[in-house]
Amino acid sequence: MNMIIDFLNNIFWGYILLYGLLAVGVFFTIKLKFIQFVHFKEMFKSVFDKDETDESGISPFQALTISLASRVGTGNLAGVAVALYLGGAGAIFWMWIVALVGMATAYAESTLAQLYKIKDKNDQYRGGPAFYIAKGLKSPILAAIFSISLILAFGLVFNAVQANSIAGAVSAAFGVEKLYVGFTVAAVTALVIFGGIKGIAKVAEIVVPFMAVLYLLLAIFTMIINYEAVPGILALIVKSAFGLEEAAGGVTGGVLAALLNGVKRGLFSNEAGMGSAPNIAAVATPAPHHPSSQGFVQALGVFIDTLLICTATAVMILLAGVLDPESGVKGIELTQLALSTHIGDAGVYFIAIAILFFAFTSIIGNYSYAENALTYLGIGNKLGVTILRFATIAMVIWGSYEKVQTVFNAADASMGLMATINLIAIVLLSGTVVKLTKDYLEQREQGKEPTFEAKYYPELKDKIDTTIWVK
Repeated sequence: MNMIIDFLNNIFWGYILLYGLLAVGVFFTIKLKFIQFVHFKEMFKSVFDKDETDESGISPFQALTISLASRVGTGNLAGVAVALYLGGAGAIFWMWIVALVGMATAYAESTLAQLYKIKDKNDQYRGGPAFYIAKGLKSPILAAIFSISLILAFGLVFNAVQANSIAGAVSAAFGVEKLYVGFTVAAVTALVIFGGIKGIAKVAEIVVPFMAVLYLLLAIFTMIINYEAVPGILALIVKSAFGLEEAAGGVTGGVLAALLNGVKRGLFSNEAGMGSAPNIAAVATPAPHHPSSQGFVQALGVFIDTLLICTATAVMILLAGVLDPESGVKGIELTQLALSTHIGDAGVYFIAIAILFFAFTSIIGNYSYAENALTYLGIGNKLGVTILRFATIAMVIWGSYEKVQTVFNAADASMGLMATINLIAIVLLSGTVVKLTKDYLEQREQGKEPTFEAKYYPELKDKIDTTIWVK
């Protein structure tokens, strides 16, 4: 079994997704005429202009914060440090590139999720890749495989990983037993997820902006007190990406190490193309009332995750001057060492608290995706959701004190499978994305508020719920 899982992970993450996610990002960037750059302001308008909702959905801002809750996890603190350790400062440049093209992928998958969403038995919006795979591509079997993979990876195992990070950090900083930390996190998780998607949204829209802003303020503080070194650090990142300057880090050597580690960590962090964020994008009530508006919202999520939060971690580490391959210090320990250099022993405690917030919000964000997948499988009833909730809580407790690598590798394989299916689907449905985008932007240019009208899309007859789009 271990050999099979390792083989699948090597195929998915060593070849298909490493190059596939990047290629699809470039594909949509070109096909959508560099939409993430030309229409960057539209991302903010879609989030803040009319942050409205209805009884069936959540607001665009809530959808953004839930997707950020899943994206912004321990990878932003530990993953960036690993990328620096293995790939050097240049790895950060390639993380930027991955995020910039990934914004177009995130736009495409979330636009499709909005278009193909449905209302469940409780009159709540549901949707995601499983729905546009089943309806758009008429492939319910692939949609079911995608849903099962998502539930296993995001709903269960990855939540154990996040709980393990929380328990480890809190135990190291405050001396609390890991199991006690696990039960506490599980209890708080239960309070949130038993409130359903709307309950998760209410928590995420408060906690996520708070933790992100606080973390960014700390990064800004370190740049202010080291202002003379900042230009040199930014230049180092760019030069190291092309081998123009040797820098600390990059234990596997050179430009290739910077490229590979930057791409891998960037993809893991921002999740663009993975098929995860569209599950919550579909639940939002878009403003304007057009599928493309939620695509812009989720593109902004990729920007915030990588261009802002991951960069903040990288700059703090590089400014501290603690990146040394010979020391063997990497991961979260490297981030803690960097902050200790900037703000003293408080840095260790700050990182423990930051991980607590980042990882906890990842747990509730991941759970929300799995709940959507249950709906597609036809088991999103009270019993099915209750079982998922208790299973999630159990995985949080288990993950707080156990770390079985085989199980985590199996989750990576599940995520690799769902991402591969999703990439194929959005490329095959790219014509619909282009038509929606053209429609949206043309209405903007005419001074109108974009509105989706199904009558102009006869090819979608019997594939979408047109009643959802009647204002």
